[in-house]
Amino acid sequence: GILSIEQLISRVGVIGVTLMALLSGFGAVNCPYTYMSYFLRNVTDADILALERRLLQTMDMIVSKKKRIAVAHRTMFQRGEVHNKPTGFWGMIKSVTTSVAGSENLSLIQQEVDALEELSRQLFLETADLHATKERIEYSKTFQGKYFNFLGYFFSIYCVWKIFMATINIVFDRVGKTDPVTRGIEITVNYLGIQFDVKFWSQHISFILVGIIIVTSIRGLLITLTKFFYAISSSKSSNVIVLLLAQIMGMYFVSSVLLIRMSMPPEYRTIITEVLGEL
Repeated sequence: GILSIEQLISRVGVIGVTLMALLSGFGAVNCPYTYMSYFLRNVTDADILALERRLLQTMDMIVSKKKRIAVAHRTMFQRGEVHNKPTGFWGMIKSVTTSVAGSENLSLIQQEVDALEELSRQLFLETADLHATKERIEYSKTFQGKYFNFLGYFFSIYCVWKIFMATINIVFDRVGKTDPVTRGIEITVNYLGIQFDVKFWSQHISFILVGIIIVTSIRGLLITLTKFFYAISSSKSSNVIVLLLAQIMGMYFVSSVLLIRMSMPPEYRTIITEVLGEL
């Protein structure tokens, strides 16, 4: 029926799996770009000093032009206080022409100030970006940075391999019968000659791997959604955002359980399939 758990799980799973695919695609691109030294542009101290010098010059120009505007306003105010209002026809014409010329001059200076302030904002953001890049370069020279750089290359190759195998599985309608842990242990036993209990260790290692995958994936989801909600949240939309976060978390968890069956031994995979239905 339409209200059966299989129907409901399948509809929730479509949204959740799509969300997982989007986050996985984002992570597959963002993580190597963040940690691999190949994507780091060369930034020197001279580049940072030159940009900071431009920023300081722009700030000085903004201050000087604002000072000119303030002095002009004070002069106009003092003239209005000291001199009496002009009388007669020619006096009125003179006051109008003088005020129009002064206002045009001030409006032009104000436009220049606005343009310089926008330029200063862009220079500040670029300076902050250069400092962050310089810190990433320094971090990449450390042992941990080299370790993450190696992992970036490794997981980039792994992602390409997974995309290739997933495409083949979709085209030929193949379903994996053996979980990755059991398969890896069998390869170790058959090719390296190391003898140990495959069934016992495959169960325990599979459950540890599943737990790590669930914890890290949900942690990554929460971090990503927190950054997103910080950008769009306000006092009026906070309740709606919390409700949306709860819905996404539920769908994400159900989808994790659906997709994580492939990392479990067949007997435990069958139990989850019996609970959730033949999806």
